[in-house]
Amino acid sequence: MKKIIIIAEAGVNHNGDIEKAKQLIDAAADAKVDYVKFQTFKANKLVTQNSKKAYYQVENTNDDSSQFDMLKKLELSKQMHFELIEHCEKRNVKFLSTGFDIDSLLFLKSVGIELAKVPSGELTNLPYLRTMAENFKQIILSTGMASMKEVTDAFKVMLDCGVLKENITILHCNTEYPTPMKDVNLLAMLDIQRKLDVSIGYSDHTLGIEVPVAATALGATVIEKHFTLDRNLPGPDHLASLEPLELKQMVESIRNIETAISGSGIKEPSPSELKNRPVARKSIVAIAPIKSGEVLTIDNIGIKRPGTGISPMKWDEVLGATSNKDYSIDDLINI
Repeated sequence: MKKIIIIAEAGVNHNGDIEKAKQLIDAAADAKVDYVKFQTFKANKLVTQNSKKAYYQVENTNDDSSQFDMLKKLELSKQMHFELIEHCEKRNVKFLSTGFDIDSLLFLKSVGIELAKVPSGELTNLPYLRTMAENFKQIILSTGMASMKEVTDAFKVMLDCGVLKENITILHCNTEYPTPMKDVNLLAMLDIQRKLDVSIGYSDHTLGIEVPVAATALGATVIEKHFTLDRNLPGPDHLASLEPLELKQMVESIRNIETAISGSGIKEPSPSELKNRPVARKSIVAIAPIKSGEVLTIDNIGIKRPGTGISPMKWDEVLGATSNKDYSIDDLINI
């Protein structure tokens, strides 16, 4: 079983501040995630000047200015990328970023990023998908807001462009921040796996850590979760993000579940529990004094711990047998 990849999504929770971005890297490294992921874009290539915010963005920012105005303040410059990559190297955590336009994808490739992620909003962007497939060998597709047909179509674009199926992971996702539990539909992740025979994962926007942990138990190979330094900070994604301590708890929980489901799958006693079997199980014992030659009946034999004698599963064989020796009360029967 491959190690589950945990991606801590810093996204735009740096609020355009390079020092906050570095602090996010520190928090991700402390939580022992595999990747810390940012977002790479130029506002003027991502949205029109008068494009409206999503409803959750208006609610979370208490500001109905345009998407362009919001995103312009959240851009990371090329120099910022270099600094963040260097800081990730210092903290021994892998840097990742989602490119939201073709130029951003090519920039990420130029700085050595080998794993690319399709954000949910770009799943139906054919030129973008082709550019990604032609430039990156490892692909993650996020599928928020998508129908199964749209997921299948994007997947086919990747395959047609030469990306190997084993190098693609598809993340089930719901693009509402935060996602109501009734809308998670986690079993859809398994539906994707059944229909496309592909590695699956989950990108989570619910509050708390329960759903990513559940996704791990169901077989997710990649888990992505937004995190922030403080949910009270201004910005569109902070309210649906984990704080640093919660991120640590999520990672620890996922690793525990990862270990718990990594066994042989065969029902058999584990090495750790074998020592408890003689103590917890029972044997057939004398419940009254028994003389040699006496018949064993329900009046002189019973079942008690420890389990170091004859198993009670052989009760029918022992009952009615003739004792071959004398027994005191609580002696293990041995015929």
